Amino acid sequence: MSSALPSFTVSQMFGQRTIRPLTAASLCGIAFIKDRLIAIDTIKGHLLEIDPHSDNSTIINPHQVKEFSEVTGLAVWEDTLWVSRGNSVYLCKLSSLGLEHFVTLPYSADGVAVWESTVYVSCHRLGYILVFDLDTRKEITRFYAPGVGIENLAVTQETLWVCDRTEQTVYFMDRATGEIQFSVLTPFASPTGIAVHKNLDTNQENIYIAYANEEPYIRDNPNAEPNHELTYRDITFIHPLYYHYEPNKRYALSNGYLIEMSYVEEISPLDEVYLPNVEWRIALPSETERQKVKQVEPVGLPFTEEIIDGQRVAVFKFDSLTPGERHIFGWKALLEVRGIKYRITPRDVEEVPELTSELQSRYLVDDDDLAMDTAIVRRAARDAVGSETNVLRKMYSIRNYVYDELSYGIKPHIDTPDIVLERGIGSCGEYVGVLLALCRLNGVPCRTVGRYKCPPYGEQQGVPLQPDFNHVWLEFYIPNFGWVPMESNPDDIGEDGPYPTRFFMGLCWYHIEIGKGVTFETLTSNGQRLTKEETSIGDLAINHIRFTILKELPPF
Repeated sequence: MSSALPSFTVSQMFGQRTIRPLTAASLCGIAFIKDRLIAIDTIKGHLLEIDPHSDNSTIINPHQVKEFSEVTGLAVWEDTLWVSRGNSVYLCKLSSLGLEHFVTLPYSADGVAVWESTVYVSCHRLGYILVFDLDTRKEITRFYAPGVGIENLAVTQETLWVCDRTEQTVYFMDRATGEIQFSVLTPFASPTGIAVHKNLDTNQENIYIAYANEEPYIRDNPNAEPNHELTYRDITFIHPLYYHYEPNKRYALSNGYLIEMSYVEEISPLDEVYLPNVEWRIALPSETERQKVKQVEPVGLPFTEEIIDGQRVAVFKFDSLTPGERHIFGWKALLEVRGIKYRITPRDVEEVPELTSELQSRYLVDDDDLAMDTAIVRRAARDAVGSETNVLRKMYSIRNYVYDELSYGIKPHIDTPDIVLERGIGSCGEYVGVLLALCRLNGVPCRTVGRYKCPPYGEQQGVPLQPDFNHVWLEFYIPNFGWVPMESNPDDIGEDGPYPTRFFMGLCWYHIEIGKGVTFETLTSNGQRLTKEETSIGDLAINHIRFTILKELPPF
């Protein structure tokens, strides 16, 4: 590598800044040559050295672009560059960039990492990370791949860092044994590369993640009718990954944001009604390990607060709601929200204490039209678990059974689990209902959580954002550990297994927890809760939900 090339140092690096290199289409592997940040654009075959301040980049391999096209993994050890491409791994001197074959796998080699005389190669199709001796080029051992997606690698003295594209997760593995120590969620989807930079002055290690995906946009096409059409374009960037591991609590936190969320109801009845002595309750955001409520204030009208089952609820009171009367009311909250990922294994829950009578009476019963006494639901509960007794394996089995049996579809209303199982299609709320029923019938306490996800665009700071839909998921209870989260449906991942576990005992920063185990919104008149037959909230009002991402939270 020519010494005349620019040297952009990490010691002056971007802090929380997102790097978006000019001209890059799809960054995959990234690595450091001391303080110099390099990356491979797998589509163009450009080996780039990137200025973290300006996004400017220099092509290091101007005469060897063809050899570096479709490279997926990148690593550097001393004066040698390593790449994975196709089914093979190659190495070359940094000074010449002439690729030399190292090893060929039966399937695609996705990522590569090197530490001294040990070479790590990930292979999605095999489901393993293969470990080779550099000198003999023979396989020493292999580790199970921790996730279900394509994985890229980085390695330090004691840790093998595994970045899984589908799981949206970085796993911290013991590089000698392959044992997973903990894992963290990345703040963006589709992580495609990982690199660890060590500050020689402080010995601090900082992790950087490359992302590559597509984003939809509206294109003006004067030759089409209508003139605007939906299309897609490449999006790729590099961003630091922050994390904080709590070994005693078995979870790790990762990147988060300061978010302003507003929930407002606008009285706009379909049919005019008269309701005396009205109390309108709306749950407020929850205080959790990953979500901190910094401030809550009323919008439109004042409210009082109640605590229901440990959850804060705003209460708006009206002497009456009369025909022609209009109001705007709700709340605005300032939240610090981070990603969280628990690391609890079936071995950890082999021997757990009996559930308390309170948990059994509250979270093992049909208290929300779960159809737990119907034949189809009871049969599904038996089929999902079989003879399994371990609470965590039960949850894996129930989750996978429901994902197998149902496909996602948006419905105008939520049907009971028996109807949903018969139909085979459900919304997120219907997935939750089926999961609740099967879990409770199998002795696993669970409760609903929701109700919205912030649009996951961390780069769009200061811009009002609206969610496409409301959303619910659930929490299940593990004795000795407490409540842990679980996404209700496969989300934006395909309907065929194996299913990722990114949101099994984990939530990303854009999940907003509101009203754990309590009804999100209720309406009473003269102290009596109104039924849907009398009038529903949807018939009386239009809700308005707005998020504004204010800034990324600083490192831990």
